[in-house]
Amino acid sequence: MRLRDVQTARTTTAVREAGDPGSPTVVLIHGNVSSSAFFDVLIEELAADFHVLAPDFRGYGDSARATIDATRGMADLSDDVAAVLDALGVEGSVDVLGWSAGGNVALQLAMDHPGRVRRLVLEAPGSPFGFGGSTGEDGRPVADDFAGSGGGTANPQFCAALAAGDRGEEPTSPRTTLRSFYVAPGFTFAPEVEEAYLDAMLKTTVGDDVYPGGTATSDNWPGVAPGTTGMNNALSPKYLDQSGFADLDPAPPVLWIRGDADQIVSDTSMFDLAQLGKLGAVPGYPGEEVCPTQPMVSQMRAVLQAAGQFTEVVYEGCGHSPHLEQPERFVDDVRAFLQA
Repeated sequence: MRLRDVQTARTTTAVREAGDPGSPTVVLIHGNVSSSAFFDVLIEELAADFHVLAPDFRGYGDSARATIDATRGMADLSDDVAAVLDALGVEGSVDVLGWSAGGNVALQLAMDHPGRVRRLVLEAPGSPFGFGGSTGEDGRPVADDFAGSGGGTANPQFCAALAAGDRGEEPTSPRTTLRSFYVAPGFTFAPEVEEAYLDAMLKTTVGDDVYPGGTATSDNWPGVAPGTTGMNNALSPKYLDQSGFADLDPAPPVLWIRGDADQIVSDTSMFDLAQLGKLGAVPGYPGEEVCPTQPMVSQMRAVLQAAGQFTEVVYEGCGHSPHLEQPERFVDDVRAFLQA
């Protein structure tokens, strides 16, 4: 495996690459507050059969810092991936695996660049109707200004710790977040592995341009609405609606892998402010009738059912990172799907 910088007309993207360039290409797309370094084991395992490319988002990992235009939803990031494929001379369709927010980038790539995606693996993907501020399987907005989504929903103490390069164990530190939410409770990393993944998290650019993004005030609970730049705003349902994936003719076959103990992407997500308000963790919650919670998993299932060809696989006792928690099973499932 090697890490290289790929210059495109859009930005400079750091890409981890492994395997024979003559083999079928699989693209791995990481999630929020992480980088392609989180795919280290997966890259090594897949390289025997595939040409593996794992880019870092703009402003994440080792890629250049560049503003994410949130008003385009995930399109800035999916266009970056397409530009990397063009710059590397990768022709035809490729297989794509997207983890967490990377799943939304993968969906957008399939929607905006039809013919580029042959098969799609979604690992713990975010809802096709964004993160926060929507409800129902149809993703209808909770408020007219999409309050409860966007950059203002990120924990400010976590953002400050991330910006400071904090390696401590306070409740809102990046390390504690990695241990408590990226994986199921009780899962432990080998010390050197944890340090490497923490290194990757701490390379995230903190600011209005990248993570979590700008914010706006709202008269609706919880008082914040999406801004126009940065990752968390790009994930707001104000700008992100991927129900159109079901309209592709044909939509790529999908393997959807998720853990049953995922606390980030869930029908009862601990990162959904409405859910936290319902539990009493965020004050002033106006109640389920005014501000219902977001059924993230059910929303994804509804879109995939409308699209057609998909297989849902649930890993028991697994959290938000099946590829880290059950790597052998994960590799076997992915390889079998891509080689079918």
